[in-house]
Amino acid sequence: MRVAIQALGLAVVLTAALAGAAQAGPFTCRETQIVRATDKLAALSPRIAAGGKIEILAIGSSSTEGIGASAKDKTYPARLQALLGAAWPRVQINITNAGIGGEIAPQTLARLKQAVTGKRYDLVIWQVGTNDAVTGGDLAAFKAMVEDGVSIVKTAGTSLALLDPQFFPGIREPARYRSYVDAIGEVAKGQNVPVFTRYDTMREWHGTDAQAFTAALAPDSFHMSDAGYDCLARDMATGLVSLTTAGRPVMAQSK
Repeated sequence: MRVAIQALGLAVVLTAALAGAAQAGPFTCRETQIVRATDKLAALSPRIAAGGKIEILAIGSSSTEGIGASAKDKTYPARLQALLGAAWPRVQINITNAGIGGEIAPQTLARLKQAVTGKRYDLVIWQVGTNDAVTGGDLAAFKAMVEDGVSIVKTAGTSLALLDPQFFPGIREPARYRSYVDAIGEVAKGQNVPVFTRYDTMREWHGTDAQAFTAALAPDSFHMSDAGYDCLARDMATGLVSLTTAGRPVMAQSK
């Protein structure tokens, strides 16, 4: 009963925080289930209940770094930190932004290994696959690298969630690009790791209103804009609440 009440309280706070955030441009967030939960992040639940500090590492390429955002506080890690702080008021949330634009999986994998062996994190969010999917290459080798990264984080005793590639209308080879998205999902399923399904989420945004969707992207029509990063962070925050509490997953209200 106590867990259910706590989950409900977090849901109310998060919903209020999400409803109060401003949106840039005509793009409006929609309620989107972004998490493919093969496993809950159970290890975080007692830490959240007890209060204190939670260290999160957001690692990846340009969309983690925040290319396309107008300022550092408009990136998805910064927005996610603010939203989780509202959802979990007894917890001090610190998200380290370790995004480097242009990286492919082997480069980020090397940094990931160094990061989790050099410092103790409670959660790693690994954004992976976008540049690999754009440039192509050996899909089997890519999948093996994702498996290696999952193993490295698990060995460090750290909770992990994957963030898959973004959708954008200019994808040149949709089937090949999608194969990278699917490869991430297959690894996650096999390793019992939750995935933030950004590709399907953004494709849903686009399918709902293709014209308005342009405001979710930066002028290069590839990277995300302030509005896009904000909407992504909202859905991710709601997903993290559902992954770390018992009961029915909580969805954000329409924004």
